[in-house]
Amino acid sequence: MNPARWLERAALLWPKRPALFRGAEVVLDYAGFNARAGSLAAGLAASGIKPGDRVALYFANRTDYLVAMQAVWRIGAVVVPVNAKLHEKEAAYILGHSGAVLCFTDADHAGDLASLAPEARIIDIDGPAFAALFSDKPAPALHPTGQNDLVWLFYTSGTTGRPKGVMLTPANVQTMIMSYFADVDAAEAGDAKVYAAPMSHGAGLYQFIYLICGARHIVPASGGFDSDEILDLAGKLDNLCFFAAPTMVRRLVAAAKARGHRGEGIRTIVYGGGPMYLADIRDGMEQFGTRFAQIYGQGETPMTITALTRAAHVEALEAGWDDETHSRRLASVGVAQAGCEVAVLGPDEQHLPAGEIGEIAVRGPSVMEGYWNDPAATTVAIREGWLHTGDMGAMDEAGFLTLHDRSKDVIISGGTNIYPREVEEALLTHPAVAQASVVGRPDPEWGEVVVACVVLEHGATAEAAELDAHCLTQIARFKRPKDYVWLDDLPKNAYGKVLKKELRRIRTL
Repeated sequence: MNPARWLERAALLWPKRPALFRGAEVVLDYAGFNARAGSLAAGLAASGIKPGDRVALYFANRTDYLVAMQAVWRIGAVVVPVNAKLHEKEAAYILGHSGAVLCFTDADHAGDLASLAPEARIIDIDGPAFAALFSDKPAPALHPTGQNDLVWLFYTSGTTGRPKGVMLTPANVQTMIMSYFADVDAAEAGDAKVYAAPMSHGAGLYQFIYLICGARHIVPASGGFDSDEILDLAGKLDNLCFFAAPTMVRRLVAAAKARGHRGEGIRTIVYGGGPMYLADIRDGMEQFGTRFAQIYGQGETPMTITALTRAAHVEALEAGWDDETHSRRLASVGVAQAGCEVAVLGPDEQHLPAGEIGEIAVRGPSVMEGYWNDPAATTVAIREGWLHTGDMGAMDEAGFLTLHDRSKDVIISGGTNIYPREVEEALLTHPAVAQASVVGRPDPEWGEVVVACVVLEHGATAEAAELDAHCLTQIARFKRPKDYVWLDDLPKNAYGKVLKKELRRIRTL
């Protein structure tokens, strides 16, 4: 099924229903949304974009992000969403690896990206070339996209530090949608879906759920997450539904307390993307009541591993915070969603009994087709039909899964994954740096922050500010270290492998 079919269906059923908003202002109704996407689709086809071609989107949230996605899918091409926070060099790698023939970006990135990724046509979405793509020709018919065709190529970094392209199909997307309706929340026509988190990530996937029921799609005027802006929109639009990383939830609750806001106008907050501490979700529920649900997933099986339903939150609140069973469940990531199987595996890939910690694995139609042009990585990730997540956890007798340590060294800061090797490689290009190893440090605001353990070349000097400036020429700002630990040498085992466990101890001294 072509993912653009859901927009076309909504436009036929509810043409005058408001669809796209910038803040509280209506931009397009469903008929207009579909027409704009169809016009862009006609222009893309006329410019030579063919079914299967990869088209990258490298700009911050705005209503035309949804328009561009729908246009690309309509003609059978593949969307390659790129995090707008990434450095141009990082974005250029994704364009090159995916073989993107076209990239929509903004004026801030267009110039540098054109020189870094000459193989792709770079179009500034605020420039005349973008406007010229909107054709006066009729919208092309929906391409007959198959269930196992590639529609979304999502890049997520791995332990090697190089981003990998997760291949998602209509079958993956449909499983995600049906699991959401069954296990997370019953979306409704009166809902207002707010895109406060990046559309290049999970937030962009939520569009399908709200297209199906003809709900409103709101891009905040700021283009991102601002607590006061969200609370203001709740009063103006009502029935707000949005995804929030734990950091965002904490900020929203703090702002609501300052304003005496009790969650009026907010219907559902789905949290995930990082560990939510029990104290924080309790605090949120005391302020907003039972407006919460939780999803645990990853790009390789989008939003579809486990869910902690609104009902589970209600039960915990009614049982009271002293109830051990419900508090333990509230600290979990819920139970396996209906569209997949979840297992906890031991070192020999045997299924572990309740209570034992092992690697979390997932099987079912939600799991990706594999990694783009990387069969070796695909073979490592998917074994005997099971996707090995790299996360460690334990399941109780009732099936509630609790996350423990991660087998990968990924740092989750503000709900965003930061992979140590990317930062290490950036630091090691500085002439004064001899060795570098990056670990996460627990932080009450961000969940974790990046700490760089650095050994300088003999006789060399470097200040934190200097290394910060150097990192900003290589990687995105949000990945740079927040603190530095200066060492004479990195601790290593007999084989020369850096002992990150020891570094995590050192970082707290």
